[in-house]
Amino acid sequence: MLHQSRFTSWSLRHRLTLNRCGTLVLGLALFTITSYAQGGFVSGSTGADGALNPTTALVELLSGRSFEFESYTGYMSSDRRFVIAVSCAGVNFLITSFLMLALRFLWRRRFEKVGWSFLPLTAVLAYVATVIANAVRICIALEIQRRAVEIEGLSANQLHRLEGIVVYFAFLLLLFVFTDRSQSTNPRRRLLFPLVVYYATTLGIPLLNGSFHQGSPFWEHFVFVLVLPLIVFVPFALFCGYRRQQA
Repeated sequence: MLHQSRFTSWSLRHRLTLNRCGTLVLGLALFTITSYAQGGFVSGSTGADGALNPTTALVELLSGRSFEFESYTGYMSSDRRFVIAVSCAGVNFLITSFLMLALRFLWRRRFEKVGWSFLPLTAVLAYVATVIANAVRICIALEIQRRAVEIEGLSANQLHRLEGIVVYFAFLLLLFVFTDRSQSTNPRRRLLFPLVVYYATTLGIPLLNGSFHQGSPFWEHFVFVLVLPLIVFVPFALFCGYRRQQA
């Protein structure tokens, strides 16, 4: 009986260790795959139309503007003042949100046997979030253009970058909160997870890919991506903590 108890205990520890290792390997595999995918999407814009078409349709619905597709350009507004180009498809956000959802799922089930059935649902959630976030970002950009908004000290490209980073990261936080089922009493600590994933994909991967060799343009972008999410993160985390205390 004692021997059987020891064997059962050893089997449980061994199974949990294997599941941890399996989760780690699967997580690293997802990170590697998405890293390569990001490089391919960004350089060649492969498959970006799958996100660009519904995004444009939603922008037309929300803004009341009409767009016409033009080869090698993208979707041109009827007044020919705004282009929704392939680079506007939000592929980086799609990859980041998918990675965040997948790794979060794997971490929560690190002591369980994990299959691959969660991947399709994760991909669908990331895709829907990307279309909505991207459409909102473009609608805001349209308003900025219509109202001729300017911020002293920022060029038009820098303002466009600022708006994109703020919108995308805010939607990433909302996606995390919407899908989070944790019962932890410290929501602020949980919110660090999307921040870390965001930094890993937007700063870590470009650094590993050697993008810093571009010089000052990269480091300017680096500062924007490093600072702006923190400006969004701090009040959002404080608000979530306050709501938790009031509940």
